[in-house]
Amino acid sequence: MKIYWIRAQAPRRVLALVKHLGIDADCIEVDLRAGGLKTPAYLALNPNGKAPTMVDGDVTLWESSAIMAYLCVKTGSDMWPAQRPAEQIEILRWLSWSDTHWSRAVGPFYFEHVIKPAFHLGEMDRSEMTAMLPELERLAGVLDSHLERRDFIACDRLTIADFQLASMACEWRRAEMPFADYPHVARWLDRLMEIPGWADPWPLRTTAEPALANA
Repeated sequence: MKIYWIRAQAPRRVLALVKHLGIDADCIEVDLRAGGLKTPAYLALNPNGKAPTMVDGDVTLWESSAIMAYLCVKTGSDMWPAQRPAEQIEILRWLSWSDTHWSRAVGPFYFEHVIKPAFHLGEMDRSEMTAMLPELERLAGVLDSHLERRDFIACDRLTIADFQLASMACEWRRAEMPFADYPHVARWLDRLMEIPGWADPWPLRTTAEPALANA
């Protein structure tokens, strides 16, 4: 199995799951600044030119939630409950909420504070954060109410929904997200950091594949 990744939120959740489930995979870091996501060889795997991408034998997958579900099915993990449709629906609700609402709201904070410095994309611009703050506060209120009597997002246990929602919010203090005012959200995010694979998902060893990673 190969996982192509960059140091960003979507690969983070896949790599965290790989570590958490103890999956043996070749993790190939793509050189984003050198245009590695846009090479013909990489685009043949993922026509979107995004990361992560997973290749497992004859199976090639992109989109992190699909990859996470595949990894859970492959290993028999109930973080994606393959045999329980009602639980799948509950998880899908939160995956959809994350993609449609949550990620859009936290995105500017994550981009300005985490992605820009990591990839040397220029000076911070606070305008989008300021514009998005009311929506982020509204959604944080929804999530805070949901988590008031819960430790996890869905199914009363750790699932891929937790990794999906937390991926851009886990560095909330550094990114100036206002979650100190939403204690259940802050508690949930901080508790996830007690999971070793989540706290440090980045591979210690990466596989070099010049035709894809550095071309």
